[in-house]
Amino acid sequence: MTTNYDNDNIFARILRGEIPCHKVHEDEDAIVFMDVMPQSEGHALVVPKAHSRNLLDADPGVLAKIAPMLQKVAVAAKQAFNADGISLMQFNEGAGGQTVFHLHFHIVPRYEGVALRADGRGMEDNEVLAANAEKLKAALAG
Repeated sequence: MTTNYDNDNIFARILRGEIPCHKVHEDEDAIVFMDVMPQSEGHALVVPKAHSRNLLDADPGVLAKIAPMLQKVAVAAKQAFNADGISLMQFNEGAGGQTVFHLHFHIVPRYEGVALRADGRGMEDNEVLAANAEKLKAALAG
């Protein structure tokens, strides 16, 4: 069962500036910040500013604007974290693995032979997140 968009979800609150984040990039369409419970070093989130619960109810125009950002962040994350590959993940509804009900995309650096950490395993140290945000910012800046 789907429900309506909750304006008080954590990502909506981050977008309004009510909750801090380790911001990497922001433009008129999206914000990029570090995942506080990363599954790999450099795990970042791309969160569209337009309100939608997930991909299933997103405006196709918003998706078209976000796609180039996803590619840019993925390329930068691969470089910044010397990754062997990148996983791009997006979940829809609880049964699909979604835990925050605001459309968002996970950019996760991957390494040969290294398994992802368990989702929700615990908060990363703020200093580590800040350092990783700076690495990703530098790579995005070119």
